[in-house]
Amino acid sequence: MELLQILLLALVPTIAIELGVLLFVRERRRKVLLASVVMNILTNIPLNFLMICLEGDDIVLFTAEAVVIVLEALGYMLVVRQWKQSFIYSFLCNSISFLSGLLVYMLYDIIF
Repeated sequence: MELLQILLLALVPTIAIELGVLLFVRERRRKVLLASVVMNILTNIPLNFLMICLEGDDIVLFTAEAVVIVLEALGYMLVVRQWKQSFIYSFLCNSISFLSGLLVYMLYDIIF
């Protein structure tokens, strides 16, 4: 599989999951939803590229995920204007998408 395909295979479901989380918590402002998409493009691709290069080092993964949570909270802060809500959005979205990806990875490992 090509690098671009791998990166898109991680990015597209992440965007869908995180938009779903925002909609679930009743966030309907288009600028917040658009910010989520843009932030995921800016953070998910480098994160997954880094993980491919480092062959999935767990310590780096958790550290990078923590950095992504902070960066995306700052991004949400630009549109939401409330630090607590921004951090909650970032933490919820990233935690749920990370755990979803982990579940898919574990199921794939069990099946194949």
